[in-house]
Amino acid sequence: MVTFPTEFSFTLPRGYIDSTGQVQRMGRMRLALALDEIEALQDPRVQANQAYLPVLLLSRVIAQLGDLPVVTPAVIAGLFAIDLAYLEDLYQRINSPDPVLMGAVCPYCSGQFQLQVSPLGTM
Repeated sequence: MVTFPTEFSFTLPRGYIDSTGQVQRMGRMRLALALDEIEALQDPRVQANQAYLPVLLLSRVIAQLGDLPVVTPAVIAGLFAIDLAYLEDLYQRINSPDPVLMGAVCPYCSGQFQLQVSPLGTM
């Protein structure tokens, strides 16, 4: 029996606009498998352009996006940049064993500092 979460719900900041004009914002991302990363790295599109790696990885680990029947690399490539950045951050947070450090600014004194954010599902 699995005692830790393997899928995580998300809501995109903007959302994917599908072929009918519907905005798809809610979804679920599963934990990545070693095979997801290995096969993505071996893909000719990634070997030709490393910037394509997140597109392939995310298309493999996003289990659901709205009511789309399947999440393809074309769907991920069609996301707004803010949504792609959001999903890349989520991917790192759920697949990293280490806490994530984020820059923060105190709203009272304007002092800058690093804030440690726990990986999802570990609290």
